[in-house]
Amino acid sequence: MEIQYPYTIDGRGRSAEATEDEHIRQMIEQVLFTAPGERVNRPEFGTGLLQLVFAPNSPELGTATEFMVRGALQQWLGDVIEVSAVEVETRESTLRVLVRYRVRRTQQEQVAQFARQV
Repeated sequence: MEIQYPYTIDGRGRSAEATEDEHIRQMIEQVLFTAPGERVNRPEFGTGLLQLVFAPNSPELGTATEFMVRGALQQWLGDVIEVSAVEVETRESTLRVLVRYRVRRTQQEQVAQFARQV
């Protein structure tokens, strides 16, 4: 078992735990929504995805965003997952990201969807 992200205390007063699948999903979320420079000891960690919400929407921006997300996931989680598809959608003040991936250890296909209000 892994420690849950974001960190919480469970009903026993201990660190809440997450299954392997939950932990992988939580790691993906951390990569997606952490801005580069936000982590002191890893200033290049993250994607800067939330900043792109304010850019003019276009097919080119969508393609560039998907490429950026795929690259960041490969860089930071490439030993844990293999990304097969990334879909990014902005609608009004909501950013939605869908990631299809295979867990390398089990070869199990997974889909994770994330949404953030900005």
